[in-house]
Amino acid sequence: MEARLDVARVRGLFPALADGYVHVDGPGGALLPEDVARAVGHALRMPVAERGGVFAASARAEGLVTGARTAVADLAGGVPGGVVLGASMTAVTYTLARAIAKTWRAGDEIVVSRLDHDANIRPWVQLAEERGVVVRWAEVDIETGELPAWQYDDLVNRRTRLVALTAASSAIGTCPEVAEISHRAHAVGAMVYVDASHAAPHMYLDRTALGADFVALSASKWGGPHVGAVAADPQLLAHLHPDKLLPMSDKVPDRFEAGAAPYELYAGVSAAVDHLAALAGEATGSRRDRLRASLAAVARYEGELFGWLDDALRAMRHVHVLGHPARTTPTLAFRVEGMRPRQVAAELNRQGICVWDGDAYARELFDALGVTESGGAVRLGLMHYNTPDEVGQVIDAVAALRPRPAPRPR
Repeated sequence: MEARLDVARVRGLFPALADGYVHVDGPGGALLPEDVARAVGHALRMPVAERGGVFAASARAEGLVTGARTAVADLAGGVPGGVVLGASMTAVTYTLARAIAKTWRAGDEIVVSRLDHDANIRPWVQLAEERGVVVRWAEVDIETGELPAWQYDDLVNRRTRLVALTAASSAIGTCPEVAEISHRAHAVGAMVYVDASHAAPHMYLDRTALGADFVALSASKWGGPHVGAVAADPQLLAHLHPDKLLPMSDKVPDRFEAGAAPYELYAGVSAAVDHLAALAGEATGSRRDRLRASLAAVARYEGELFGWLDDALRAMRHVHVLGHPARTTPTLAFRVEGMRPRQVAAELNRQGICVWDGDAYARELFDALGVTESGGAVRLGLMHYNTPDEVGQVIDAVAALRPRPAPRPR
């Protein structure tokens, strides 16, 4: 029997929903469950020191790090010894990119995609420029918003050292054929770096099945605090040498984690993964098993709601939804005829609906779609705490949008 999502129960886990707003701004960061806030608060109230000491407060810090690494490994389909933690997905990606780039030589090549969040583009492009490495671009079909896998046949070759791509676009929802692209990359000996930050709360992740050498995550996208992580093969990390302080441990993954750690936030990371694993209340087994069941229930629930929302917005003559991908998360970006995205967001806010406007840090994508200079687009996305009533409110509010007449000069 398939597990189901009890959205009424789920909403009771989020104190922030008491503000009365319709939160469809999830792609920018999910609301925080009470259990996560409580875990962070508990860690702050307990004696916690730096790691490496012989006393209890130091051992407690070690436990918080191990707990967070184990939780991320369960979420991504990795092993705790291959999880690098940091301040954000962007920060961890820069750290790993610098280490990986040390293995590049002038004339080598990398492949990045126009679909990605800039955090999985700019670090690679900047380091390629420093190293004399050629940057090749995977393009987006501007009609569908898809990232065609076939183009990688021409993009990768024996000089390719790395392919970076997203598991799901946080701007328009597109889910590329990551495993197919990874197979092409590995056939020429290239590494694959996958940004799964946006995908994580919407689908079950498996690093091996994706063919990813690295899976990058952002806990704030799935109900956690602002912590980034990357799950990789420890043996692969062992061949990479980041810049680090002399007294730092040279062990993997510790050597990639410079500076004092936010241990209290790591407690929140563990609690956030536990939250995801418990969404289907009847799920049993290991946390990894429960994640599979819960995220399947989430995908079914969100898929039904999003199908209704997507169809309704596309049927409106004054609304243009960007792209039309075949596989998508419950996320879309749209524009309204005669209104700039910031005007639309402000009008929806007046009606108690939270959405984002701008480029969603997907500047390359929005440049390709030709919307950057006119303010980008309005982005909205559903999470497992959204309801049919809320989707109905969004549809009604967007249907009623019309340009406000300019004030008459006096």
